Amino acid sequence: MADRPRFGPAGTPPLFEAMGASLADVPRLLREEGLDAFEYQAVRWGKKPQMRREEAEKLGQEAKKNDVLLSLHGSYFMNFCGNKGIVEASKQRLIACATAAEWMKAYVVVFHLGYYGNKLPSLALKSCVQALKEVVEAMRALGLESVMLGPETMGKTASVGTLEEVLTICEEIEQAQLVIDWSHLYARKQGQMRTLDDFRKVVEKVENRLGIEATRNMHCHFTKVEFGEKGERRHRVLDERGYGPDFRLLAKVIAKYDLKPVIISESPLLDVDAVKMRDIVREEKKS
Repeated sequence: MADRPRFGPAGTPPLFEAMGASLADVPRLLREEGLDAFEYQAVRWGKKPQMRREEAEKLGQEAKKNDVLLSLHGSYFMNFCGNKGIVEASKQRLIACATAAEWMKAYVVVFHLGYYGNKLPSLALKSCVQALKEVVEAMRALGLESVMLGPETMGKTASVGTLEEVLTICEEIEQAQLVIDWSHLYARKQGQMRTLDDFRKVVEKVENRLGIEATRNMHCHFTKVEFGEKGERRHRVLDERGYGPDFRLLAKVIAKYDLKPVIISESPLLDVDAVKMRDIVREEKKS
C-alpha cells in the first residue's frame, strides 16, 4: 500500500532507453525526476516468466533502495471468459506474471479479465470469478501470497471490466486489489465523466462496496483518451485539448478525501505526464 500519492510510468520511458539505461537503472532515474512508482510491462508474456529471476530481483532491490513502488502489468493474452482451454492458459499466464512479481517484490499484477463473446455479462463475470479463485488457490500453493491480483476497469464495451464488475471481483476474491483506469471509465461512458461530481461518485461507490482502506489505496491508470462508439481507441497526451478525462478533477477528489493512490501514467509521454499529474495533485492539496 502507498504511504502517499505515488506517480510513475507504465513501462520504461523512451528517453531512458535512448540513454542506454538498463532495467535496473529505471528506479534511480525515476527518482531523479521526482517519481516514485513504476509498472513493469509483461504484456506479451506466455505461460512462463519471460525475464530472468536475477534481473527481476535486481529491479526489486533498486526499487527498494530508491523508494519506488513496483507493480506489474500482466499479459494481454488472457481471457477468463473463453473456452476451457483458453481459461486454463490464461490462468497459467497470470500465475507466471505473479511469480515474476514476487521475484521483484511488485505488490500487484494488473490484468484484463477478457471478453463477453457470446456469453451474457453475468455468466462471463461468473466465469472470471471462478477462474480467479482457482488462480489464488494455485498461487498460495506456490507461496505467492504477498502478490495481489488487480482486475482493471476496461474501456471497450466488448470487454469484461465495468466498475461494477471489477468491484464484484474484489468482493469475491480475497487476494484482489482494485485497479481503476480512469480513461477506460471515461471512454466506456462515452465521455460522460466531465464533472467533479462524476469522479466523486466513483470514489464513494468504491468506499460503499470495498471500504475506506480500499478507497484510499486504489491503484490507478490515467491518460487522456480518444474513443468511439465501442469505447477506447487510443491514448492521448495530458495537455491535448479536445480529449478527456480532466486529471484536475481527479486531483481535487484525491485532495478532498486525502487519498493515497498509485497513479500510473499511460500517456504517450509516460514520465513527463506522470510528473505533471504529481504537480497537479500537489497544487490541489495546497489550495
